[in-house]
Amino acid sequence: MAASPHPPSPQPSFVVTRFAPSPTGFLHLGHAYSALHAWRAARDAGGRFLLRIEDIDRTRCRPEYTEAILEDLAWLGLDWDGPVRVQSEHFPDYRATLNCLSGRGLLYPCFCTRADIAREVAAIGGAPHGPEGVPYPGTCRRLFAAARATRIAAGDAYALRLDMQAALAAVDGPLSFDELGEGRIPCDPARFGDIVLARKDTPASYHLCVTHDDALQGVTLVTRGEDLKPATDLHRLIQALMGWPEPRYRHHALLRGADGRRLAKRDGAPALRALREAGMDAAAVQDMAWRGTP
Repeated sequence: MAASPHPPSPQPSFVVTRFAPSPTGFLHLGHAYSALHAWRAARDAGGRFLLRIEDIDRTRCRPEYTEAILEDLAWLGLDWDGPVRVQSEHFPDYRATLNCLSGRGLLYPCFCTRADIAREVAAIGGAPHGPEGVPYPGTCRRLFAAARATRIAAGDAYALRLDMQAALAAVDGPLSFDELGEGRIPCDPARFGDIVLARKDTPASYHLCVTHDDALQGVTLVTRGEDLKPATDLHRLIQALMGWPEPRYRHHALLRGADGRRLAKRDGAPALRALREAGMDAAAVQDMAWRGTP
């Protein structure tokens, strides 16, 4: 049962999409490409296009970038339906979900630092990489309840991890997702290991928040970059655990520069506002995005 109220699932014929950027920098052409995919899928179907600001990373997200996102999308000619959901305003919602999972014995506190994890992985001779690096070796999963309580009472910092083995045992049968153009694709969330769902500096993880909000907002079609396709396995697990509806998915190709690397903020991909200031109009930028031309 879901930890927070969710609207009834929309009828299958009614398409609800969303664009959900993180305000850690200015939007670039790759963002425009992704937003256009979601916007056009909704508008062509007579559905709804939602805008969500995923600003749970309180160390990197900035209000000025949120304002710039709204400004750039409006300039690009994209309109959205209903109010913008800003994730940092809804941490109690995510906490309710964490409490639900914890009450079912599916979460445990992890006191390990990254250095601790690296040492243990090295001590056991390394480990195969999963979608998010080397899976956690399960050190704190083996702690007795009394030891956990003592460390928490002492003020030791900890993260909340999902007990993957227990989580998989709590769902019925194998998981899969519906990828447009490909059909049903089997999921293997176990390859993520015991993932972190909350930290001290980030009260809820991307995986938990995005899955919660897609359910809460009645999203029926998730359009996003192919780099996030592996994460769908994990999102389907959270949906199954919480009894949330399953959307369909469309993972589009990523825009790449002349060097073949994906466009990214950290690599200096030209911002939409820079293109605007250089004299380009919105129609030209839309055309560049659709043609995949940086």
